Amino acid sequence: MTRFYFFALIALILVLGFLSYQILKPFLSPIAWAIVLSTVFYPIYVFIGKYIKWKTVAALITLLVILIVILGPFSYLSYLLINELKTIGDYLESGNIDPLKNLFQHPTITPIINKLLSLFNLTEEELNKTVAGIITRVGKELVGGVTKGMSNIVTISLNFVFMVFSIFFFLRDGPELLGKVRDYLPFSEEQKNRLVKQIRDIVISTIYGGVAVSIAQGTIAGIAFFFLGISTPIVWGLATSIASFIPLLGASAVWVPITIYLFIEGAVLKGLALAIIGIFGISLIDNILKPVIIGSRTKMPILVIFFSILGGIKLFGLIGLIMGPLVLALFVSLIEIFRSVEGGQNA
Repeated sequence: MTRFYFFALIALILVLGFLSYQILKPFLSPIAWAIVLSTVFYPIYVFIGKYIKWKTVAALITLLVILIVILGPFSYLSYLLINELKTIGDYLESGNIDPLKNLFQHPTITPIINKLLSLFNLTEEELNKTVAGIITRVGKELVGGVTKGMSNIVTISLNFVFMVFSIFFFLRDGPELLGKVRDYLPFSEEQKNRLVKQIRDIVISTIYGGVAVSIAQGTIAGIAFFFLGISTPIVWGLATSIASFIPLLGASAVWVPITIYLFIEGAVLKGLALAIIGIFGISLIDNILKPVIIGSRTKMPILVIFFSILGGIKLFGLIGLIMGPLVLALFVSLIEIFRSVEGGQNA
């Protein structure tokens, strides 16, 4: 009877847990973003709470700060980004490869192109057709993606409302909620403390470290591209932010090729200016700011973090920048706790 009761309880928990997941599944993305933003701005909430003792009012003021800091600039940048992507997509869809032809005819590039043509037994006309076909397909995909994204404006707006609603309650009731979750964990106090510390370290290293550095590098790069007259600076700035997560190369994976292109095109002063900004501005941020923020918090190898970020983005979307490393770190922590429990039992 006791065994039947136990297995029946486990089965009931699994069924209800699955149903609960299905109920919350449509809202997981806005909830995840709400958790991240609540974590980032929680120090502001604590600061406001020192002067305003009503939690509801302090949470509302903090929420207003979040909306002012994020909604205005983000909306404007999103508008610019969509326009730039649409322009790039239309240009690529036209199959215009004149800039590439000019680049291929440069004295420095021509010998390399000739060797490639000889290696793959291609003529210059066949190469141009192949490149034009690839560019046209990329342009169609890009235009289709932008159009699809704009058609989902209602869903995006609803998710934003759910996120704002969640942020308010996470700020106001966050400590109590975390306390209840902690009480339900089937571990000892020492193991709970270790797990909480691991979560805190990963959140700080990914949000305050990786994401903050990424935004800083992308912002500086975008401003530099704008003043140097490089087309679609918002797109290249976003590409720089994403590239900052690549181990070893980082943001240089974007600004170095653009610098080389400027030198090849004969824009020596612009290339020199971008090289100086890249070395002493964009890349220097990664070497100074990230160690200061992260310190020795994260114990995971860089390669593991890199693949956890890529896998997280594929599985969760953009929020995977944080969720990927966090899930992997939690998995490693639970394995370590299990090993320590088994070690204690075997001792």
